[in-house]
Amino acid sequence: MARGARAAHGAAEGSPNGGRTAASDPGAGTPVSLASLQADLANARARNSRLVTQTRRLERRLSELLGEQAWRESGLGAPAGQEELQRRVSRMEQANTELLARLEERDAELEAARAANRELTRALNQKGTADR
Repeated sequence: MARGARAAHGAAEGSPNGGRTAASDPGAGTPVSLASLQADLANARARNSRLVTQTRRLERRLSELLGEQAWRESGLGAPAGQEELQRRVSRMEQANTELLARLEERDAELEAARAANRELTRALNQKGTADR
């Protein structure tokens, strides 16, 4: 290989497009414009951003799964199943609702009894003052 050919070959290997530019190699195809390079860069940045987001999401999920596995394997006891806990919460909420309804009913009965007692006391007091 001649000395000039070797230098051109080395330059071609070190550059991303083989050392050719649209101006230096008219047979290379479509010339690359600044706008197309900027569009490629914007697309690469957007893809990179999506990949970073996906990687973080996958890392978070992996961390959760490894934590659950470590908890189970540690012998400290497995946490109760989420479904069972949800059923228990639902039963307790239902019981709480029923107890609140009973409490409101008894409060209403108590208020009615108090009102009746006030009326009876007032009637007795009026009768007692009228007899004197």
